[in-house]
Amino acid sequence: MKKIFIPIIVTVALITWSLAVAPAAFSMDEPGFTVARMVVSEDVVDREPVGTGELFSTSHEKVYCFLEANDIEQDKEVNFVWYYDDTEIARVMLTLRQGSRWRTYSSKNLVGQKGAWKVELQDDSGIVHNSVSFTVE
Repeated sequence: MKKIFIPIIVTVALITWSLAVAPAAFSMDEPGFTVARMVVSEDVVDREPVGTGELFSTSHEKVYCFLEANDIEQDKEVNFVWYYDDTEIARVMLTLRQGSRWRTYSSKNLVGQKGAWKVELQDDSGIVHNSVSFTVE
């Protein structure tokens, strides 16, 4: 009886340990992809950002936030969250498709709004995985 009882205790202990510790090993903060580039630009042509920068003139009616993601483990919805003077003004949900590389972008009409802007890349839980800031003068 002792020979059977010890393996059962060890097995139960290992299962209990794995249930308690394993979820911590797989952090929910991990997005399941790598951000290769996230930039703000004047335009996107042939799936590439054109005129990237951190300072834009009000003469540009629209700016683009371009994202290149790599090593996407599975299809993943992400949000481009646009802030103007620390106030959220737009949220655009896009899907990253599983694969080694995916490029996408979101755009925003500036409507002459001078000041500090920021775009955050958030997952569906609201966790920020990257951000870019820029100024409109």
